[in-house]
Amino acid sequence: MLIHGHTAAAETVPHFRRRMRWVLAVIAIAFVILAGRLWQLQVVRGDRYYARTVSNVIKERSIPAIRGKIVDRNGIVLATNRPAFNIYATPAKLGPNDQAKLALILGLSATERQDVAERIAEGQRRNPRIPALILEDQSRDRAALIAQARLELSGVTARDEPYRYYPFSDLAAHVLGYMNQVTPEEAEKLASRGYDPSAMIGRYGLEREWESYLRGKPGRERFVVNASGERVEAPVSARIIHGPELLPPMPGHNVVLTLDKRLQAIAEREAKTQAAAAVVVVEVKTGRILAMASVPAFDPNIMTGHLSAAEHAVLASDPRKPFIDKTLRQHYPPGSTFKPFTAIAAIDSGLVSPAEDVFCGGSLTLGRRTFHCHGSHGKIDMAAAIQRSCNVYFWKASERIGLDRIAQVAHAFGFGAQTGLGLNGDIPGRIPTVDWYERRGYFTEGYTLNAAVGQGDVLVTVVQLAMAYAALANGGTLYVPQVVLRVESWTGDLVAAYEPVVRRHIEVSDRALATVRHGMWMAVNERGGTAFRRGRSDVVTIAGKTGTAQVRSTREKISPEVGWYPERAHAWFAGYAPAENPEIAIAVLVEHGGAGGGVAAPIAKAVVEAYMADKAKDAQP
Repeated sequence: MLIHGHTAAAETVPHFRRRMRWVLAVIAIAFVILAGRLWQLQVVRGDRYYARTVSNVIKERSIPAIRGKIVDRNGIVLATNRPAFNIYATPAKLGPNDQAKLALILGLSATERQDVAERIAEGQRRNPRIPALILEDQSRDRAALIAQARLELSGVTARDEPYRYYPFSDLAAHVLGYMNQVTPEEAEKLASRGYDPSAMIGRYGLEREWESYLRGKPGRERFVVNASGERVEAPVSARIIHGPELLPPMPGHNVVLTLDKRLQAIAEREAKTQAAAAVVVVEVKTGRILAMASVPAFDPNIMTGHLSAAEHAVLASDPRKPFIDKTLRQHYPPGSTFKPFTAIAAIDSGLVSPAEDVFCGGSLTLGRRTFHCHGSHGKIDMAAAIQRSCNVYFWKASERIGLDRIAQVAHAFGFGAQTGLGLNGDIPGRIPTVDWYERRGYFTEGYTLNAAVGQGDVLVTVVQLAMAYAALANGGTLYVPQVVLRVESWTGDLVAAYEPVVRRHIEVSDRALATVRHGMWMAVNERGGTAFRRGRSDVVTIAGKTGTAQVRSTREKISPEVGWYPERAHAWFAGYAPAENPEIAIAVLVEHGGAGGGVAAPIAKAVVEAYMADKAKDAQP
């Protein structure tokens, strides 16, 4: 028995040892797997998991750059920035209940609540953990309420940031433009250019066209937050954040305009005496624009983030179209202001002598149609025909030279093509030719008669007319209109300067220019001239031409409360001063204003006299 028991015990030992070896092997394998997994987590994927962990406590926010100023030629600020409170919310932390609480705390209107909900929804779609701008340019009281409700609304903050401001309200509104927040579609496209989804962007005028200069470069700030989302200051942040905590923003450049604020204000003041009007004043020897007014206008301060639906509806329904820049974006038949160019075409064709008398009996019959002049002028030469704006004279001259010769000269003076200003659409207008009519059906001589006096299918912009009259004044040099003088850095260093650009030198004879200039001088300064009664000045000698452009039937709404009667003719005046040594050219349009001599000429006179008064004041020691 003892021998048998000894044998059984001996057999058990090797079996136990085999089992232990298996157990140890399994443990060893487990340790290898564990070590491998730890190596994978800490070495292979360590950076990734560390970054993910850090991203939960390190937050980043964009710091908007100070947008560059827009100033007039004398340094008067037309667009700048002011402090404002913008309210941001993290979409992931602002559910419907929190939105209701926010609305109650701030006393939000129904429109504001709707805006907040839409912006939160967009932020949720984009990235729910990145704060979204939900209310811009808020009062100090609302910012204080947000600070007080920090524990109740942990995902909402108020930031003190710069906000665009236009100190002179609607002055030069169409030139300056306005701003508002980028759309969700734009945010995706502009992200590569450094735009934050809550950024503001130029929408109109110079704010849009010179956005890249004005905008500057936003900065970035990185900071640490605790589990409650509250900011943790140094030294904790210094241990966690690698690299710079703050990348400061770079301010935008300042844009210096050719506009003269004082003259711009006077041009707008005079234009506002009418329901709808436009005025352009340009230096004849440079093409630089001194004033560029379009009435009615809008207040860029309201358009930049504060336009209510009701206000937009009022502006959009106004038949005078306050959003449209009437100097560049709208074209009109020029009426008799076009006659000087018909006169040049006639003289330089060699088919009409300016000294030749033509009889005006008050009408001209062509085929079965009779064209009526506004009076019976008897025998009249070219200069007198310009002075008294005789249609019959120019109709008869156009029969000799034809439509295409008139179009050729008109194109040379810049009509029928964009001016090159590069602002607000700058439409080309229209100068018809024989081919233009034939491609649309047929051509008759009646079209030539209409074009000769700036009617029919001839359409021009106010800027085009001002530049053309500047060319008449300076001897035939057509400039590209210029509204930006230079760009400066925020420290005042020159970034870019823009010299006058000559578009072309027009081939026009001295005889033609002398005749046209004399006729325009008489139109303003001699009895019988269409601008003599209300356009002649005792301060400065003005030369110019009136126009009363008939309009076709329209369905536009008549608004007698603002003096808007769309069945009336457009009133024009275009000219230059001083007549003996021209410095400025001016074009004035009064939409549906009636007679140019009685309505547009007084506006031009007031603006020109103001220019001379300012010049005399500046010349005083």
